[in-house]
Amino acid sequence: MPASPIRKLAPYAAAAAARGVKIYSLNIGQPDLPTPQAAFDTLHSIDRKVLEYSPSDGLPSLRRKMAEYYGRFGIEVSPEEIIMTCGGSESVLFAFLGALDPGDEVILPEPAYANYVAFSKTAGARIIGLPSSIDSGFALPPIEEFENCITPSTKAILICNPNNPTGYVYSREELEQIRDIVKRHDLFLFSDEVYREFCYSDKPIISALQLEGIEDQTVVIDSVSKRYNECGIRIGALVTRNKQLHDAVMKFCQARLSPPLIGQLVAEASIDTPNDYLEQAFGEYRRRRDFLLEGLNSIPGVFAPVPMGAFYCVARLPVRNAEDFCRWCLEEFSYNGATVFMAPAAGFYTVPGMGHNEVRVAYVLKQEDLAQAVDTLRAALDAYPGTVR
Repeated sequence: MPASPIRKLAPYAAAAAARGVKIYSLNIGQPDLPTPQAAFDTLHSIDRKVLEYSPSDGLPSLRRKMAEYYGRFGIEVSPEEIIMTCGGSESVLFAFLGALDPGDEVILPEPAYANYVAFSKTAGARIIGLPSSIDSGFALPPIEEFENCITPSTKAILICNPNNPTGYVYSREELEQIRDIVKRHDLFLFSDEVYREFCYSDKPIISALQLEGIEDQTVVIDSVSKRYNECGIRIGALVTRNKQLHDAVMKFCQARLSPPLIGQLVAEASIDTPNDYLEQAFGEYRRRRDFLLEGLNSIPGVFAPVPMGAFYCVARLPVRNAEDFCRWCLEEFSYNGATVFMAPAAGFYTVPGMGHNEVRVAYVLKQEDLAQAVDTLRAALDAYPGTVR
């Protein structure tokens, strides 16, 4: 089981904080924007006498509300095709457990969310990484490279759209090319769409559920964590029109009994949040993105392509080993009493040798803190013995 590149350096950050060093945490996608007031109003008004189990696939009222939510994007699904889960992470795990057998392979454009590998190992499956390049802005690899990865063991393609960690957004043409491969080889398409609201392009996000011809082969992973800034309630969703897969996933849902009751109540209230809440969050992240990217690319030797979605970017640093540098920042360096905590990007690849001089940066801090973080990173690279320029 691989260590998380997002959290593996957390003990070093905790030790630095204990020494009195201020930590600019750019390693994890923990939004600092306020959770909707409707969520807290519901939380404070719970008057149940018993906090009971919910159905294993989630509260019917929440699943109805989720179906209404998808309808706003022109995505037609029924409440019976939605399974509520303990966060988006459990959705990925249950999708793998329900669809894959030990030894099956899943093709994954990389860099990608590191925990996909952990979930595939839990299911006995294998991730086949298909790397993209920072120099092309992490554009989808040529479709021929997908074909070259297919073997008799290939069972699925997994995408994240918008992508974590790169912020890349797939075009309709790219998604239709993936659809054609899925259809031609009778595969599943797993699509992680938890960052749907954070797309900075003038073209709308296309959901895998909107691709024609593979309706029974598509599984969408979703979560309220980022959308409503409520990561801690642990509510996600798995959406599939495939009845056989739905029933297989339900066996795992029943084994873990039910998703969190209080979290579901809060999530249901959040879906009715006025649209201006999401618009304000979108505008704030876009401003942070523009500010951070300008700052990063002004540092000699640093390159970060502009992400078009989510709230992350991947930056190439003038160092040979980004993990060593990130650890050094936490163990040995401070600037004006502060240091930076970033996620080494090698952990977002399965292909050996990829990402060793890259980091993922989450722009989840207010702009003044991002400014201080960029200045601190600049100073760290000037002081680091392993900087190559």
